[in-house]
This record gives sequence, C-alpha cells and structure tokens, in this order.
Amino acid sequence: MIEFIDVKKRFGSKVILDGVTLRANEGEILFVIGTSGVGKSVLIKHVVGLLRPDAGQIRVDGEDIVDLNEADFYPIRKKCALVFQHATLFDSMTCAENVALPLRKHAQDGFPKGMPPPIALRAAQELLEKVEMGQFSAHSPSDLGDGLRKRVAVARALALRPQYILFDEPTTSLDPVSARRVDNLILDLSRKEGVTCIVVSHDLRSIFSIADKVAMLYKGKVKAIGTPAEIRQNTDPIVQQFIQGEPEGPLETT
Repeated sequence: MIEFIDVKKRFGSKVILDGVTLRANEGEILFVIGTSGVGKSVLIKHVVGLLRPDAGQIRVDGEDIVDLNEADFYPIRKKCALVFQHATLFDSMTCAENVALPLRKHAQDGFPKGMPPPIALRAAQELLEKVEMGQFSAHSPSDLGDGLRKRVAVARALALRPQYILFDEPTTSLDPVSARRVDNLILDLSRKEGVTCIVVSHDLRSIFSIADKVAMLYKGKVKAIGTPAEIRQNTDPIVQQFIQGEPEGPLETT
C-alpha cells in the first residue's frame, strides 16, 4: 500500500500540492486525474525520491520514506517502478538490452553483482514476451512507434519485480488502438501479476474503462475520490466539467 498523508509541495511561491491525502491499496489501479499542471506527476515522483515534500508523510508498505537518504531509497526504488510519459529508452541498445540493463546493474537472487549479460538477455526476452514484444527484442527503440516503446519501457520496469508501478501519462501521444493496448497491459499487470498501479492521466476512456479508483486533484487538494461510477455521479460542477470535457464552466486551469 502507498499512502500520501497531508502532502504539501511548492516551487517558489507556487503551491502545487496543498495537503493531499490519498491511498493506493494492494493490487488496485488508482487513477490520479486533473488538468495539466495540477500536480499529478509531481505527486508520484515523490514516491521514488525524485522530489521531496515540504510537509506530510509518504508511506510505502507502512514505512515513511520522506526522510530516507539515497542509500535507504534503494529498496523503495526496487519495489516501486516509474514509467515516464516518454519511454526514456536507449536508442544505442536493442530493446532486449534496454530491458536487461537493470538486471545487469542490480543484485538479483543468486547474482549479488547483477546478472551476467547472457542470462540477463534471456530474462529480458521473457519479460518482452510478457508484454507481447518478444518479436522486437533485437530492434532499436528508434525503429518502433510510441505505443511499442512504452510496452518495452513497461517490460524494463518489470525487470526488478516491483510491487508498484507508477505510470505518468501512459497513453499521451498514442493513437486510439495503441492507447487501448496500453490500458489492457496495465489491467493485466494488476489482475494477473498483482501489481499495484498508480496512473496519472487525463485520458477519459482509460479512466472509465480500467480504473478501480479515481482521485481528482484541483488547486492542490483531492477534489473528489471514488470508483469510476461514483465519479460519474459526483454532482460537483468542477468534477462534471472535467469528466465531460466541457470548455465552459467553473473549472480553473493553470
């Protein structure tokens, strides 16, 4: 379980998070939604230590991680993988080599200094097949479209067998077919692998097709939280304007 408890964050004079309290339960798909610039990506970057909150607690499996040093963050980053909006793969490596990289660099069961390259590549092939990318193992990421690169990035995220995967706008820039394939991949990770997924998104089709729970951020706080059905039925005009995609209404954008 990942918990955000009264988390506050500002950059200079701009308040981004102003007391966010939110929880992702085991095996759950939690969508964090809201307008651009509202702090969705900022929130999840705190989980892996890319940002530190100004106040509040962030708990991973009951452990408050806010004051951990870099060395103590290692086990947190091993259990919490972040998949960025852009796939951040190395074009100088094949897809298999990209996926094998964390296996080679981090200690594994029986490999205290990381897996030897041949073993890591075999494991990478299995991970690529898990996300239906096995046939592209020898390709360079630059040869692939955005949707395929994101699936390779998910395979790389799975390399260290995380309990949690944080997705930052996973369907942004994708065509509708590729976006729905990414949705299905996230759903499979939750249902078949038991991975807890926190997904930052404003893709309404994704939100209302695979989410277990949805939290909307607005002006630094959680404006609404509930199941997709509960969010649809929420009578707050700000929530309704967002989920209906209406250009006119009380919703203020940054």
